[in-house]
Amino acid sequence: MQKRFAMAAMLAASFGAHAADNPELAAIRAQIDDMKRVYEQRIAALEQKLAQAESHPAAKPAPATVQPESTDSRRPAAGPASGFNPEVSLILQGQYKNMKDVPERGITGFWPADGHDHGDAIPGISKRGFSVDHTELVLAANVDPYWRGQAIVAMVDGTAEVEEAWFQSLGLGHGIGLKGGRFRSGIGYLNEQHPHMWDFADAPLMYRAMFGDEGSYVQDGVQFKWLAPTDTFVELGAEIGRGANFPGTDRNKNGAGSAAAFAHVGGDIGIAHNWRAGLSYLQTKAKDREAHFEDIGSVEALGKFTGDSATWLADFVWKWAPNGNPKYQNFKFQAEYFDRREKGDLLCVDTDQGGSACGTGVSSLYRTRQSGWYAQGIYQFTPNWRAGLRFEQLDSGRRDFGDNAAYLVVDSYRPKKASAMIDYSWSEFSRVRLQYAQDKSMAGITDNQVTVQYIMSLGAHGAHKF
Repeated sequence: MQKRFAMAAMLAASFGAHAADNPELAAIRAQIDDMKRVYEQRIAALEQKLAQAESHPAAKPAPATVQPESTDSRRPAAGPASGFNPEVSLILQGQYKNMKDVPERGITGFWPADGHDHGDAIPGISKRGFSVDHTELVLAANVDPYWRGQAIVAMVDGTAEVEEAWFQSLGLGHGIGLKGGRFRSGIGYLNEQHPHMWDFADAPLMYRAMFGDEGSYVQDGVQFKWLAPTDTFVELGAEIGRGANFPGTDRNKNGAGSAAAFAHVGGDIGIAHNWRAGLSYLQTKAKDREAHFEDIGSVEALGKFTGDSATWLADFVWKWAPNGNPKYQNFKFQAEYFDRREKGDLLCVDTDQGGSACGTGVSSLYRTRQSGWYAQGIYQFTPNWRAGLRFEQLDSGRRDFGDNAAYLVVDSYRPKKASAMIDYSWSEFSRVRLQYAQDKSMAGITDNQVTVQYIMSLGAHGAHKF
């Protein structure tokens, strides 16, 4: 419009001098004047509308009213991650393992959580060659602003089990946290971590001795946590549960079969260093907890323990990252120590192998005190590459079999293991690892093991703990 008006003005100025002598030019001049008048009227109308809009702004539209699904006004609305749209992830994990063919694997001097394997391969522990290891299907979502739920189904060699299924508070306030259901206990440092989070392909001997070949203690119960409002990280926690897992047994009774307590402290040292230390305690009860022993006649005997088991754990973690940025380079040192004491009665009975020195069964006093530790360091020297070393040792300690000491072989041994690994991560969702280990956990056997492992994460992937 403005361009047309400008052209008309130019024509009027050009032809004005000749309009009086030429009738055609006079007609053109009249048409230009009419166009000018019309455009001026339109511009004036637009300016008037603009002035009115500026002096009287339009009212904002009222927000739409959402009708509640329930007549209970106290019911909070579900968060963005609801039960109808859960976070889903799948952890794929497999390995190739080269190691000695040992008929019965175990840890010499320590009560086997599952007896002997009797030549049956224990996934991740005694299975040689290629295998699919610990694979997890994870479902999680916020129930509402106050609660969150998560379920983990673990699959190994065609079998599936509910590894975790819990609810957790989100809005209790005052640093208070509540969790209930089936969950990994908060004791120690490594116990809460799933296998795909481990820095090595297998759990330390310490965790296998404490909790069995799966290398973790899982509670069916309730957990309480309190985070102190201090600059230094201070966390206190307590648990009560069914206590069905090793070192306890499922007694099918009312009340709690296990109790746990833990305390964690930590903080920063400058911008590049941070640390965490913890102390934990686990108390469980066992009834007829079974294990196989060798008697003085080299015949297998069955032992059944009934009594109390108390375990202390101490852990320490120190991390370093230049300028506080761990993306390109970082180092982590991690160490844990445990001390376990058990007391009760041990029943020694024959097995089906033709009789043992125990005869028809001998019930007697049983007392033990055992300990162990591991220490490891992991160095990430590029954004993709890491390398690490781990050393570990157990002490079979004092083992009092009472009257059964006359019939059973009491091993006194200090199992050891040294491991070295290097891994490569394309991203936080994919990793491949090469590990070498010299395993001396069985008396008289040195097992040089080579493991190649892959870990792939599909879907939502939660942040790892400190």
